[in-house]
Amino acid sequence: MRRAWWGTLAIAGTLFVQGCETPKPTQDLLAPTEAQMKMRSFQTRTFDLEDRHLAMRAVIAALQDLGFIIERANESLGLVTAARFAEPNYYDVVGITVTVRQETKERMMIRANAIHNNKPIEDPKVYQNFFATLERSLFVSKT
Repeated sequence: MRRAWWGTLAIAGTLFVQGCETPKPTQDLLAPTEAQMKMRSFQTRTFDLEDRHLAMRAVIAALQDLGFIIERANESLGLVTAARFAEPNYYDVVGITVTVRQETKERMMIRANAIHNNKPIEDPKVYQNFFATLERSLFVSKT
């Protein structure tokens, strides 16, 4: 019995020492990767605009043209979130967040970030389509 107790104590001691081992250094989770920077490059466009209000209205119009339902629009933050159900399966949800930021006095930076069923959309064509629709919306808004 005493031998079994010492064996259990030895195993527990070994596990305790192993549990106190410091973790091995890994990649910094907050450092941008090359893939993230590439994705950001096709999610972002700059436009020759001075009026942020006009840019926000154009973003909302473009999203509505693409069949999205606007969930939130916060002009002071320059943030618009929207969603739509993907056809033909209405359980598939596409969500998008668009930020509008003043880059310089004459330029606005607009970034779109889209997800499909909680997974980021990485296809550049999706973002190209959004920005093409946004450009048309901006043209209509200016006239």
